Amino acid sequence: MGILLKYMLLGLSLAAPIGPINAAQMDKGIRNGFWHAWMVGLGATTADAIYMALVYLGLVQFLDAPVIKSFLWLFGCFVLIYTGIESFQSAGVMVLSKKQGSEKTWRCFLSGFFMSLTNPLTILFWLGIYGSVLAETAAKYHSEKLFLISAAIFSGILLWDFTMALVASSFRRFLADSLLKLISRVSGLSLIGFGFYFGYQAFKFLWK
Repeated sequence: MGILLKYMLLGLSLAAPIGPINAAQMDKGIRNGFWHAWMVGLGATTADAIYMALVYLGLVQFLDAPVIKSFLWLFGCFVLIYTGIESFQSAGVMVLSKKQGSEKTWRCFLSGFFMSLTNPLTILFWLGIYGSVLAETAAKYHSEKLFLISAAIFSGILLWDFTMALVASSFRRFLADSLLKLISRVSGLSLIGFGFYFGYQAFKFLWK
């Protein structure tokens, strides 16, 4: 049990650093409430599960090709800049109420999914961290134990996403409208900033 708790905490610490997913969750939670922010996190976690499976099965090497990486950087650049601009513009006309937002939750899910799926840093992240965990534990435990350890890491990530959605939706209830609009704009700008970073990385790969 102590080992599983250790790897759940690892999953929490891996998900905690501020990045595009956390910024998008904050924005969706402020504008639309808990379920929209939660769907962004679930979408991102679904992409994480795909990469975890690829690393577990040893099939992630083909994603390391420069052409694939460049495509992922460029597509991620488009997704982040588009989402950031949409977030920044809609913050100016944001109407806060007790009602849920009109945006479809499945769109939030797809937004989180593609943000995470097209982020080459996610690939490196899972290859480096999860690959190391597998290398360390494979020699000590049977495959059933490896599955439980993987599930513990995954549950830690889910717990963080749930917490982020809860915090963001709580801001919506307790903070002044003007401050919420400011936070939403800052979240949008951070997404645009991440998008330009992705574009810069894509051009670096293309011009090598």
